[in-house]
Amino acid sequence: MSRHIQVTFDAHDPRALSSFWRDVLGYVHPAPPGVDLPEDADPLAAWDDFLARVGVPEEQRNTSSAVEDPDGHGPRLFFQQVPEDKVAKNRVHLDVRAAPGLQGEERMAALEVECDRLVALGATRVRRHEPDPPMSAGFIVMTDPEGNEFCLD
Repeated sequence: MSRHIQVTFDAHDPRALSSFWRDVLGYVHPAPPGVDLPEDADPLAAWDDFLARVGVPEEQRNTSSAVEDPDGHGPRLFFQQVPEDKVAKNRVHLDVRAAPGLQGEERMAALEVECDRLVALGATRVRRHEPDPPMSAGFIVMTDPEGNEFCLD
């Protein structure tokens, strides 16, 4: 039997990092428990209202955040606040499939377009790896706003 997974990120600013990954992946912030949000409602504002209503002190309202695949297929991403800095290369990273079915220069051009979009969201470009058939179709290494490495693949 297969299992569903949640990917957890340690973060200084869970809300900001979850918003970055929401925009990278086309995910959404879920509504607070028991809250039905209208389609045009801001889920983060709903969370602020919910946390205030249940008595969470303001200084504790950014200790965690999450995003989910609106289609229900991809893993949930959870962001938890930690005090320490990231000090080494992460041992697990995400590969964001940004050019499915494309090859060669067409693939690399699509990855470059996505790289530019993500840099505008706060990512940092690290390096480009050219296609090296048959073992690699080419990819771009990046980091998110808190330094977590990922690849555009």
